[in-house]
Amino acid sequence: MQYCQTYLLPPISISHLPHLAAFTHSLNSPSLSLSLKSTGNNMHPGTSVAAVVCAASVLLISNGCLSMAMVEDKITALPGQPPVSFAQYSGYVEVDAVRKRSLFYYFAEAELDPATKPLVLWLNGGPGCSSVGVGAFSENGPFRPSGNALMSNEYSWNKEANMLYLESPAGVGFSYSTDPSFYGGVGDSMTEARDNLRFLEGWFAKFPQYKGRNLYIAGESYAGHYVPQLAQRMVEFDDKEKLFNLKGIALGNPVLEFSTDFNSRAEFFWSHGLISDSTYNIFTTVCNYSRYVSEYYHGSISSVCDRVMSQVTKETSRFVDKYDVTLDVCISSVLMQSQVLTPSPNSTEQLNRALDVCVED
Repeated sequence: MQYCQTYLLPPISISHLPHLAAFTHSLNSPSLSLSLKSTGNNMHPGTSVAAVVCAASVLLISNGCLSMAMVEDKITALPGQPPVSFAQYSGYVEVDAVRKRSLFYYFAEAELDPATKPLVLWLNGGPGCSSVGVGAFSENGPFRPSGNALMSNEYSWNKEANMLYLESPAGVGFSYSTDPSFYGGVGDSMTEARDNLRFLEGWFAKFPQYKGRNLYIAGESYAGHYVPQLAQRMVEFDDKEKLFNLKGIALGNPVLEFSTDFNSRAEFFWSHGLISDSTYNIFTTVCNYSRYVSEYYHGSISSVCDRVMSQVTKETSRFVDKYDVTLDVCISSVLMQSQVLTPSPNSTEQLNRALDVCVED
């Protein structure tokens, strides 16, 4: 169902229709109180002009009328958020009516000129990471939590794009399936490709003005599987029915191939001088990182892998950020640094001291 929001007008005649476009606007209320009075134009008193208003508004809104579902999903304001100029939406799109499976999204339009900005679909990895809780509110979304309030994120991607965050698969975040058997058979191709393709079809029905917009899919970690698989499905879909104007994909620290990705850690540590030659040797021949991760997630770490990882951890130290090994590691004084690196055997206080990245020495 679609409708156009308008200013409330007094009863009008059919002769006024050329002027209707001047009154049609996008408002927050679906109220429509217009009727036509007969003026000899073959229309009867009290005839609804919703369709006429909708047609008139198409003159102004090239992609048609605003969808009722879009307006229903609009967020007035999030709890504790600062004032903003952009529109926000959240809600569900059903992807399987039989098994009652629906995916939840959060959408933040671009801060300026959203009609001219591209659309970006963001997917977090995991598998099982929330794109809303992590992506939208911890990484590249418009807000960051600060106590009981939200603060603006100066690095938000919605400064340059319309950002769509999707919780998938069902069972992640607010997305769900009422059929318990679904959770026993979740797979990459089905979950992050077929369901996400259906989600986008449903989402474009809610937001028809974004059809044909330049579209990018971006994600991190296990989205190294999700994003390319979805992109492939979209390209195949467009071969039969043009819907997506997919322009590209972007992957950050992606999981692409398990052994290659994880085993690169040894080369990375060694090439940055974090581990010795001998430790590099055992980290690549005795127990590599993919073997260690596999044992870890199966809940049974072998003694040989435990010894190798203990040596790697000892040499890299707990003060080096493994995601940014070039980050400065400073402690506020030479004395404190010595106490943390070589704690007194009679005190455990320094062992629990948090890392202090220096602003000044």
